[in-house]
Amino acid sequence: MLETACAGRDEVGDYREIDVLNRIAAVTAGSGDIAEALPLVLDLLSDALHMQCAALSLLDQENGKIYIDFAKGLSGEQIDRGQYRLGEGVTGKVAATGRPAVIPHTLKSPDYLGRAGGKRIRDSSFVCVPVKLGDAILGVISVGGDCRLEPELHEGARILGIVAALLAHVVKVRLQAKGRRPGAVGEDECLREEPRERFASAHIIGRSREMQIVFDQIAQVANSSSTVLINGETGTGKELVARALHYSGSRADKPFIRVNCAALPESLIESELFGHEKGAFTGAVAARAGRFERADGGSIFLDEIGDVSPLMQVKLLRVLQEREFERVGGNRTIGVDVRVIAATHRDLFAMTRAGTFRGDLFYRINVFPIYLLPLRKRLSDLPLLAEHFLDKYAAGAGKNIVTISPEALDMMNRHSWPGNVRELENCMEHAVILADGPMIRPEHLPASLRAPPDDLPPPNADFKTLVDNYERGLLIDALKATGGNITRAAERLRATPRMISYRVRQLDIDISAIR
Repeated sequence: MLETACAGRDEVGDYREIDVLNRIAAVTAGSGDIAEALPLVLDLLSDALHMQCAALSLLDQENGKIYIDFAKGLSGEQIDRGQYRLGEGVTGKVAATGRPAVIPHTLKSPDYLGRAGGKRIRDSSFVCVPVKLGDAILGVISVGGDCRLEPELHEGARILGIVAALLAHVVKVRLQAKGRRPGAVGEDECLREEPRERFASAHIIGRSREMQIVFDQIAQVANSSSTVLINGETGTGKELVARALHYSGSRADKPFIRVNCAALPESLIESELFGHEKGAFTGAVAARAGRFERADGGSIFLDEIGDVSPLMQVKLLRVLQEREFERVGGNRTIGVDVRVIAATHRDLFAMTRAGTFRGDLFYRINVFPIYLLPLRKRLSDLPLLAEHFLDKYAAGAGKNIVTISPEALDMMNRHSWPGNVRELENCMEHAVILADGPMIRPEHLPASLRAPPDDLPPPNADFKTLVDNYERGLLIDALKATGGNITRAAERLRATPRMISYRVRQLDIDISAIR
């Protein structure tokens, strides 16, 4: 990958880099065992950067020492030797200053001590970057191997920096598990465990490990101007995360402009985003500023960016690269200082491979990805969310409803929640309307939750019945999540609308009941 980058970045190089970053993000977000995730990340890094060794070193604030926690390509004895004090050697200086270091030739560097590698008898290259959460330095990530050209090493340092940002929350948990207090250069407020209060103003609620990761990522990147891509199914709260990124950062007092890319017609989206001059088209009776202009100094949220046309992808790429554009019908270049936050429910990486989404645009918006898991994969947050929505709608209805019965909660925990948090909110609003006492009971929940499992196969069902039943469940979940829209359900299941319509008829699914 680095050879491609240094020869001039192309889509193949972009794809390989995106693939590595996505695999690392998936490992860190999806692993329940940090001790298993980190070695896998180091393997991916060393292979991607063509280096023989990779290491994650942690900073112990109590004694000011940096020590290797995980490594690839080093023996146990080498790991034990790889300890430094703050400011000592390349590793110690990176941990003390928070600035990356690129060493093309270790034998020519007076700072490189090479303790983990023993005596410095062989020239090599070394790259080291800090792992930071806010202003706090948690440790460093380093790679080393055969001598490489300096441009390749700087490209490697850039990739390492992105990975260090992705790993920050994992490293924080690792330090806490070892009983060490994170933060070497000043205590950072975002390291304290305040998950519910920290983003209460944005109504982001959750105590699960998955949401703790999201909270830490928001705190880490909020003050940055880097582009963020929020990934998640419909209804998981992507806009809430975007608002939290804006209003908890340095641009909070500037505009936050939202654009639903899927809702704007192709004929209007360019004018909406970039504005137009008087007479640019029929009906343009006056010049009008677009949403990028209105967001100047603040943030623009491009919701469902995966739905924009190829032509608009080209125009968005220019804005992201140059931070400038022209209004429709104009020739004056307008520069803007805008922080771009994008969101999608689609698999953009798969779309780049299929040629339906530009790889260079994906690379530009995927600088710092945040993944929101569906509600069914973080059910530990369901009681807290349900309580929040209960309080909200009970107060609005003037009802004194204070709790949810265990039977109702059990029923909610068994539901698959295809509409995610948005469906849960609608469910609680429905229950509050029907409730006639201080408690939400099963009969107050929507029919989709209360309905008995009539479609369960009978005992000793044959193979075709079992398969049909499983397919029926998939189709109903997808149709519920899309409001009964065949085309969108087909996209969700990666099938054609014709195929979905055919199976809906064969399995006798009543779409009108779902709508």
